[in-house]
Amino acid sequence: MLRTTMAALSHFPLTPLLSKTPITTIKNLFSLSNPKTLKLFCSLRPLSSLSSNPKTIDPKFLSCCLPNKKPLKVAVLVSGGVDSSIALRLLHAAGHFCTAFYLKIWFQEDFENFWSECPWEEDMRYAKAVCDQVDVPLEVVHLTDEYWTNVVSYIIDEYRHGRTPNPDVLCNTRIKFGAFMDAIGGTKFDFVASGHYARVVHGDGDQKDKLSILELSKDIVKDQTYFLSHLSQSQLKRLIFPLGCIPKEVVRRLAQIFDLPNQDREDSQGICFLGKIKFSEFVARHIGEAEGIILEAETGDFLGKHRGFWFYTIGQRQGLRLPGGPWYVVEKDVKNNVVFVSRNYFSVDKRRRLFRVGSLKWLSGSPPSQINQLQCKVRHGPSFYDCSLAMEVDGDGHEIAVVKLSEDDQGLAAGQFAAFYQDRMCIGSGVILESWNDQGFPVCLRALEIADMEDKSKLGNPVKIKVKPEICNEESDHKECVNLN
Repeated sequence: MLRTTMAALSHFPLTPLLSKTPITTIKNLFSLSNPKTLKLFCSLRPLSSLSSNPKTIDPKFLSCCLPNKKPLKVAVLVSGGVDSSIALRLLHAAGHFCTAFYLKIWFQEDFENFWSECPWEEDMRYAKAVCDQVDVPLEVVHLTDEYWTNVVSYIIDEYRHGRTPNPDVLCNTRIKFGAFMDAIGGTKFDFVASGHYARVVHGDGDQKDKLSILELSKDIVKDQTYFLSHLSQSQLKRLIFPLGCIPKEVVRRLAQIFDLPNQDREDSQGICFLGKIKFSEFVARHIGEAEGIILEAETGDFLGKHRGFWFYTIGQRQGLRLPGGPWYVVEKDVKNNVVFVSRNYFSVDKRRRLFRVGSLKWLSGSPPSQINQLQCKVRHGPSFYDCSLAMEVDGDGHEIAVVKLSEDDQGLAAGQFAAFYQDRMCIGSGVILESWNDQGFPVCLRALEIADMEDKSKLGNPVKIKVKPEICNEESDHKECVNLN
């Protein structure tokens, strides 16, 4: 295998692999696997293709690749996208022995009529072409059954109960760094790597008992520590995230320097196992539909009907199909299949800053000693809140954290994760629980009584929604109209 030094890379031109690799060959290779055995197969050994034009890379781009350690054996998760491809190339440039792995978790048997071709074939072609450039072997692991059992079934059950789960957190914890690590065994590879934007700081060689730390990436906007916040210390100790030390724009620039075949591919969006399928179609297929009513939270007015509360999440404004908006989902009555909405979602008196978190997991293995001066993320993104925690024990003996934010946030959705930080260090996370003690969005008594009616046909037709009144500034050169809250 061709090796490179830290400071110098060989520039490999794009091979015509995408046009020459027959799809039937990949299909036949995949058909050999038994997903229940979790055996690794389909070892794709590439043809060497080398240019004599050397390219250099700034050593600082390799600082998250453990460049000063002896050559390591690293299992690199690749998806066919740019991020995981650059992670692979940086580890290769740092002198490590890499093996690439593609996780096959598509549910093509559920929606085969939606696709003109299997959705993973294009990903595989790109992944193989990237590996071919540096003579890295590519192997495939079937984890469809594991993904269904540990992620998709959980998602469906949470939606049935009116909560909004986060599949990305579960996929990282239970599949990418759970079932996959089990599949490849604990001794064959020194580390597992992926294209996540995060940084892991490990102890030195003589400090193996020292805790590994999960830190924010250099790119705070792309940072993905929120999705990694529920890992265990044993998982964290085996991980490398090469992109944690470089911003996204550098990743794109490196893709051009490396002449990656996928350098122009857009970043993937949405839930990974759905591909081209809309989430609403997936939910309808596995949970079904049940007609319910939409009520205005402040008045109890009957505004319209919906297909099932599980199609909606707190803070949602798309898909309500109500005039005179914008309308936002503010609460759900799971028992009676009622969705409450409001046009006053951002009113100061409607916001929350106190909520509970369960299913707590701390990356160090134990709660932090200082719980009064932390930071918190309640969703993926660059925004943080200052927060404090009060630890309690629920009726079942489970540890619960009561979180108090420094500012209000009206978009807290049960089932989502709250991740906690000390400065740049992510220390753990938990699942946001349902509102309690009147901490949720206020719903008037009339709305609650209507929601509890057994025969809702007595409501008749929905009310005619009035356009929200506006006021105009007559004194300005141009009339400026604003909605009244």
